[in-house]
Amino acid sequence: MPTNVQRREQAKRKLERQLVRRAERAKRRRMFAVVGTVVAVVVVAGGVYFLATADFGGGGDDAAAASSDAPAPITIPTEVKALPTRPTPLADPASCEYRPSTEPASKEGTKAPEGTGIAASGTVQATIKSNVGDLNLTLDRALAPCAVNSFVNLAKQGYYDGSTCHRIGTQGLQMLQCGDPTGTGSGGPGYAFDNETWPELTYGRGYLAMANAGTDEATQKGTNGSQFFIVYGDAQLSPDYSVFGSIDEAGLKLIDEVARAGHDGSFDPSPGGGKPNKEVKFESVSVA
Repeated sequence: MPTNVQRREQAKRKLERQLVRRAERAKRRRMFAVVGTVVAVVVVAGGVYFLATADFGGGGDDAAAASSDAPAPITIPTEVKALPTRPTPLADPASCEYRPSTEPASKEGTKAPEGTGIAASGTVQATIKSNVGDLNLTLDRALAPCAVNSFVNLAKQGYYDGSTCHRIGTQGLQMLQCGDPTGTGSGGPGYAFDNETWPELTYGRGYLAMANAGTDEATQKGTNGSQFFIVYGDAQLSPDYSVFGSIDEAGLKLIDEVARAGHDGSFDPSPGGGKPNKEVKFESVSVA
């Protein structure tokens, strides 16, 4: 059994690692899928050090370590929200503009899809085979034909294969963000396209939505790429993220378990959340 001195040294090393990670995160560019709804708590490093190293006797060190490592309990809604419908249907077929982005594709050889004659009706079935189980998706062309067309294009190129979901939010905003082969939150397919939203759009359990980095300041156009998020619970968001489909209830239950395992806080305080403690890795993504 480690001594108090050893435990204190372990706590000091853990704090040092956390500070290094925070410094690295401050330097890298990240795509913000969601802003303004996550309440983050910033812990003062000195307080963390005191609590981690103080010797209260009677096994208190072990109890404190167990408490700090345990994920905070979360409440997840069980009701799946029905997908929305557009107040005005889109023209069918639709036209999509896939513009080259400033950053190269995260996977070499990735190509943008064709942007003309895109179907704006009907659905596409997709299956994500992952290490936690199968996630069965229904992609809705009537909601976001350009987003669906892009997802299908990337899936057929194997772009998502081997990628991990790099961020999960469990408090305030409950979603799992995926679609970046680099696993950092800054990767993309080498192209960008516009939002497909409307003012009355809201979000709920079971939705698939595109992540984006807001409006491109240079072009004043959208920044959708390959990243998307799965809403598994509460999501009080502004209507800025294109909903392009849904995930089945069996898949939602798998994500619930990932959420209950917590995260490492690596995206706190903004935009919030962190890398899931329980890894979600895509083995393959197929569309029918």
